[in-house]
Amino acid sequence: MNDLYVSWSDYHQAIESLAAKIYHSGWQFNQIVCLARGGLRIGDLLSRIYDTPLAILSASSYRGSEGRVRGQIKIANHLTMTTETLGSQVLLVDDLVDSGISLQDCLSWLKTNYTTEIQEIKTAVLWYKACSVIVPDFYVEYLADSPWIHQPFERYEKMTPAEAAQKSELTQQAIR
Repeated sequence: MNDLYVSWSDYHQAIESLAAKIYHSGWQFNQIVCLARGGLRIGDLLSRIYDTPLAILSASSYRGSEGRVRGQIKIANHLTMTTETLGSQVLLVDDLVDSGISLQDCLSWLKTNYTTEIQEIKTAVLWYKACSVIVPDFYVEYLADSPWIHQPFERYEKMTPAEAAQKSELTQQAIR
């Protein structure tokens, strides 16, 4: 298994490609639910592109050394949204499906907690790994060798507030 390194440019291009795939499918949705943290940026940009309300469901399954240890999924008790009710046609968005367990469990959570609102849910991710137990409805890239994906924002996972302040000060000095 090789590692896959993704630049900001590649990351944004992948989101635009995902938006295009959904558009070309002809499927209409009236609500986006993104899984935080990995799906936040993707959900935000799709919400802007489609001018569709965004809801956030926090879920986490990776912990441990550098966030590479998969554990039992923890799902928030509530969905965060600004609309009165959840849409009937829901696009559930995350960055990737690795084992697929998180996406599968979040689908189940939504169906259980929003039984009366949801008529249909489809899933969308940037990367679909071969080791996943679920096939997303929309994805940009199928990864047959299931590599570890290094996304461009990962550098902030190790950055401390002091390091951010120092970097900001150095940038300000360079500008002057």
